[in-house]
Amino acid sequence: MHFTVPLLADAPAQMLPARSQMAFTLASHIILVPLGVALPLITLIMHGYGLRRDDETALLLARRWSAVMAVQFAIGVVTGTVLSFEFGLLWPGMMGRWGDVFGIGFGVEAWAFFLEAVLIAIYLYGWRRLPARTHFLLGLPLPFAALLGAFGILAANSWMNTPRGFTLDSAGNPVDVKIWKAIFTPMFGPQYWHFVVAMFVTAGYVVAGVYAVGWLRGRRDRYHRLGFTIPFTLAAVLTPVQFMLGDSIARQVFHKQPVKFAAMEIVWNTDTHVPEYLFGRLHPDGTISGGIKIPQLDSILAGFRPDTKVTGLTSVPAGDRPTAVEATITHFAFDAMVGIGSLLLLLAIWYALVWLRRRRLPASPWFYRGAACAGVASVAAVECGWITTEVGRQPWIVYQSMRVAQAVTSTRSTTLWIMFGLVVVVYVFVFGSFLVVLLKMRARWRLADEKGGPQAPQEAPEADTPYGPRSTVGPGGDGSASSTGSRT
Repeated sequence: MHFTVPLLADAPAQMLPARSQMAFTLASHIILVPLGVALPLITLIMHGYGLRRDDETALLLARRWSAVMAVQFAIGVVTGTVLSFEFGLLWPGMMGRWGDVFGIGFGVEAWAFFLEAVLIAIYLYGWRRLPARTHFLLGLPLPFAALLGAFGILAANSWMNTPRGFTLDSAGNPVDVKIWKAIFTPMFGPQYWHFVVAMFVTAGYVVAGVYAVGWLRGRRDRYHRLGFTIPFTLAAVLTPVQFMLGDSIARQVFHKQPVKFAAMEIVWNTDTHVPEYLFGRLHPDGTISGGIKIPQLDSILAGFRPDTKVTGLTSVPAGDRPTAVEATITHFAFDAMVGIGSLLLLLAIWYALVWLRRRRLPASPWFYRGAACAGVASVAAVECGWITTEVGRQPWIVYQSMRVAQAVTSTRSTTLWIMFGLVVVVYVFVFGSFLVVLLKMRARWRLADEKGGPQAPQEAPEADTPYGPRSTVGPGGDGSASSTGSRT
């Protein structure tokens, strides 16, 4: 599903702009994905907590997060639409030949998208308009719609890594498509759960990081404590789970995509007692420079024994494997992802130890500095995971069935570069608008908090009581309730 900058000298001229554009748009879009997948659940957890404890602070946080969720969804619509056009424009060879199989997952994702749009609209509309319990219950399907969208996308991507569910006719075209086999490929389960948990971990750290910054700036009221604690706790609980899932999917790659595993670990020749290199560089002649060499560790990690045989890149012809540069990029991305995950695990352990021993949040400023950085670091880990998955699959767009060069458009490279430039301009405007909207929302909310929340409904209606009549300043300035002029 993802495409990266080509590194082959004999590649078609269209490959560089096509891959560059697809890599840029997907790398940009994936920044939004964690909030799109996980923020509905985080918001509903806060919402349920507020209802159960009759906590207006929790309900206020849930309402504000739901507004962010809606803005993020709108931006995701734009970036997702650009991607849908790019698949047909940049990779007509793949879509023309494999569309009947490849498109199944996207069909599921499209239905999930429309369902999620309707549910978000209902959830936003329900604040202060519906009974509290009814409103909460109507929001419960939202996380499932988000997970269904991820299901469709990961079904398509896992099929590209391990294509199944079809037979080829005499012309080499897929026929007799079996939907269930095309969706539930050997890599689907490992990829899906690894991805979903990564989204929850990332979103939890991103949201908590906002309130960690507030804590470092001296805002240590209940609003910031609660805004930090719930998303960070969710992320911290899932971090060790994600670590185990990551180990599991790496082992699945070892068995089902051995050449990709060789790229991830820069293994040149098939052998046993293979060492592990941390951030080494593979050269075209098979030598490795730099990095830290740990004897036998790669074989131990792959099969729990030092005599485990690890397949090397030279097990297949040069045209069927990533180049040395692509393997190095894959290896660096994989090591960076694991390194960031290890640091996040240490942060989660720190949090757990303090909480279990003292039943309170850590007091050290260094903990909150780490928590503030954890959101950005987890997004970087997601990007590294994408690079590992897709660069390591080169030169195949459909693993061992179609090369990227066979799928690329025949449009002139100059035209593709112009298109790429326009996409960059559009994305800068879109993400800039997203940032401006978020900053204005933050400023409005802060103004409401400084003026005492419900005492300033006209300046910040989000600060009103989430349920019950909305207060508004009447003509005489007496603060009488009115059904007119109400805002969501």
